[in-house]
Amino acid sequence: MSSSSPANSSGSDSRSVKAWRNGVVTAYAGSGLVFSTWVSRIPAIRDDLHLTPAKVGLILLCMSLGSFVSVAVSGLVVLRLGSRLTTRTCTTIQAAGLVVMGVGASVFVNPLVVGGGLVVVGLGTASFNTASNIEGAAVERALGRHIMPRLHGSFSIGTVVGAGLGALAASVHLPVAIHVAVMAAIVWTAIWFATRHYQADRRAAEAGRGQGAVRLGELDSVPGTGPIPLVKPGTTPGSPARRAGPPDPAAEAAAALAAESSRLARAKLDGKAKIAAAWRDPRTLLIGVLVLGLALAEGAAGDWVALAMADGYGSSNATGALGYGIFVSAMTVGRFAGTWVLDRYGRVATLRASAALAVAGLAVFVFAPGPEVALAALVFWGLGSALGFPVGMSAASDDPDHAAARVSVVSTIGYGAFLGGPPLLGLLAEHVGVLHSLLAVLAMLVVAFVLTPVVRKPAAAIAREGTASEGTTVEA
Repeated sequence: MSSSSPANSSGSDSRSVKAWRNGVVTAYAGSGLVFSTWVSRIPAIRDDLHLTPAKVGLILLCMSLGSFVSVAVSGLVVLRLGSRLTTRTCTTIQAAGLVVMGVGASVFVNPLVVGGGLVVVGLGTASFNTASNIEGAAVERALGRHIMPRLHGSFSIGTVVGAGLGALAASVHLPVAIHVAVMAAIVWTAIWFATRHYQADRRAAEAGRGQGAVRLGELDSVPGTGPIPLVKPGTTPGSPARRAGPPDPAAEAAAALAAESSRLARAKLDGKAKIAAAWRDPRTLLIGVLVLGLALAEGAAGDWVALAMADGYGSSNATGALGYGIFVSAMTVGRFAGTWVLDRYGRVATLRASAALAVAGLAVFVFAPGPEVALAALVFWGLGSALGFPVGMSAASDDPDHAAARVSVVSTIGYGAFLGGPPLLGLLAEHVGVLHSLLAVLAMLVVAFVLTPVVRKPAAAIAREGTASEGTTVEA
């Protein structure tokens, strides 16, 4: 062995980790591209199918329902398949769903087919995101520095690119089926190549966590889900003393299974108690309502901005897609700048300013004298909506002993915006129009603004960390 071998090995490992990081970035960007590809064509889908606003809301609900089912089983799916295979499987499901949705819009011209395609897209989305978060947390640990905000920023970049391509496709009247099929093929290919560099599954096995086991819930990537080790025949979790005589593999396996079942039962009961306590905790519930308001602002923009531009201001479908692109571009800037702003000004001041920006931007968007002013207002709406969900998750995690339960409660309340928002806004738009239905979102944003003090870090959390990073001067 030459003396240069360790250095060469170190350099090789560094390149491997960078390739891994780039693969995860690709997955996040691909997820954003999938989402914005179909959202940017909502006006065209509405025109092709001659849908009323209420029916548009019901179609949007289809993806939310698929995502809700997927998120409920995502932990078990990743545990069974590992993050790499989960990502590949889910991107295949998403691609198939996009193709079905596009064919339903342009070929069969059938809203049931479009809705079915969106259910399939939703089924692939939540488990895909869970696997991406686990892989992202693992590569962050390997790099030894925080990169999660940038990974989520990569998702936003994907939405910007997708919105731009959607606006271009709408401007040349490209059929929805062709557009989404091409994008599905591009994303599927990119992610299959990117996942070749994934290492979370292998590193977990090398760390002795059990072959194929994944430590779910790290860095709050999967709220409420803990490590679920696999019990192998012939092993015991507590390494109990062996009885004299030849080993009995069957007895050892039975003892291991019984011990592990008992441990999991106790953990399950403890987890249920913590979740029940979280649902009774006033601060957690108020954080959930705050997140609900800001998540509704984000979700409503994705679902309705393009239609609001087309119906409310008489703009073309291409201009509607451009409006959505402006919104997600502003959100991208807000997310990349968010870490610096939070470090400098603290949670309360940052979120108060964010909610105020969102209120102002949405109000001007609804009451703008023309489409040009409305497009400009989307910048403020997007900037104001960028940090609500991540700051809410951080605030819910202040107490490590209750973080998983409280994050799961806040997530459930927040995801209610994505589940209930589309159909409710659609029904409201049936009576007052798409543009003015957004006033309901404005009301929730005002509530979120009033609730911003609840994200202040408790004194106990500051004392526990031994730092006053969010001192009284900033948070007062």
